[in-house]
Amino acid sequence: MKETIDEMYKCSPPGTHIEDTTFGYTLGLISGKYKMLILYWMWEYEEIRYNQLKRCIQTISDRTLSRTLKEMEADGLVIRNEYPQVPPKVEYSLSERGKSLIPILDYMCIWGQMNKPGENEVDMPNMQQIITKYYSDQVN
Repeated sequence: MKETIDEMYKCSPPGTHIEDTTFGYTLGLISGKYKMLILYWMWEYEEIRYNQLKRCIQTISDRTLSRTLKEMEADGLVIRNEYPQVPPKVEYSLSERGKSLIPILDYMCIWGQMNKPGENEVDMPNMQQIITKYYSDQVN
């Protein structure tokens, strides 16, 4: 029997714990107070140094930033480039795997623009049309 796309990509099949689903896996990679912000700033700057990232996320402590970067590196989302010089220079960038999460950030920005009071509010039925146009512009 041929599966439909909806069946193939069902996020949470009945009777499955959320942690065991593809949705739970993805959420585990990006959950946390600062991971999405780190992804955003790395995407914005392409390569970013630790102190520059800390200035971008002013509320993050050194300990939390260091721990989060190590987690993201271990998960294959971030690349740490260390240059052998004095003083030491370390830059962080998104891996291809990390870059593959950028469409999630894009969708969040579009959703926020459409739903935040006072922004350019757009009717919800037009959301799919806006997203489709946005991504066709990105590909071309």
